[in-house]
Amino acid sequence: MPTVVSGIRSTGNLHLGNYFGAVKNFIEMQNEHNTYFFIADFHSLTTHPTPADLHINVKQVMAEYLACGIDPDKATIFVQSDVPEIPELYLLLNMNAYLGELERTTSFKDKARQQPDNVNAGLLTYPVLMAADIIIHKANLVPVGKDQEQNLEMARTFARRFNRMYNVETFPIPRPYTFEGKDMVKIPGLDGSGKMGKSEGNAIALAESPESIRKKVMRAVTDTGPTEDNQQKPEVIKNLFTLMEVVSTPDTVAHGDLKKQLAEDIITFTTPIRTSIEDIVKDEEYLSKVARNGAEKARASASKTLQEVREIIGFRKFY
Repeated sequence: MPTVVSGIRSTGNLHLGNYFGAVKNFIEMQNEHNTYFFIADFHSLTTHPTPADLHINVKQVMAEYLACGIDPDKATIFVQSDVPEIPELYLLLNMNAYLGELERTTSFKDKARQQPDNVNAGLLTYPVLMAADIIIHKANLVPVGKDQEQNLEMARTFARRFNRMYNVETFPIPRPYTFEGKDMVKIPGLDGSGKMGKSEGNAIALAESPESIRKKVMRAVTDTGPTEDNQQKPEVIKNLFTLMEVVSTPDTVAHGDLKKQLAEDIITFTTPIRTSIEDIVKDEEYLSKVARNGAEKARASASKTLQEVREIIGFRKFY
């Protein structure tokens, strides 16, 4: 059975775009593959979150994925910082990662522009940590979006480099897992410009209150409508029709007050998920159990790989 590894951003607040994009496919994936889903809290340190925010965000995002349908009995869901083998492999891989190749990565150049006063070493070596996350479980497949394709290619480079340097076949070369042929819908933002995204401020979160959803939908960018017969819908109104396709019934399109109906349909869709998120966040015992069991399963895989790597490199105990 192929092994799949995927990171989960630790900033929380899954939105409809996430749900109808990757999350639905993660749920299917856990039934078909040996899956590891990790909450990437080490990666978040490149932006220097406060300790309180870091803990709350990790807790929230775990609750959200569990509420959406990630099953800890089928998939290994864990917190990155609970697996100390990951930073050790990161350290070892860094010894064979070169300054020039890291400086050329698009993600580093973009982040350096976005936060010029905080161009830290973690930003530079982000692809190395991502590689450690992936190959420590000897992943065969990695679900990636366009923004992470180059980093996955670097993970493939580091895996090949290790195998070549030590004349071994320790690491499979991970392949990108694309969702072609899967039931995916690109959810547009409420502003009608591109896809829904938290950082763009055009998203509806799964945990959002009904009051907030109504306000956002009523403020959503629209158009005055077609001015000619059979005129194609302008992009700025297509966003609402696309949302309707995933949360509404067909007769909603003909409904007189489209925005109000769409808001209520979104609320109907998200309410069970929001309620589940709220219940899970309050259940400290359950979250602790999931995190502990996930860490144990992830460490069992990671420690086996790391021990193999240490022996290959030449680290041997004298006692």
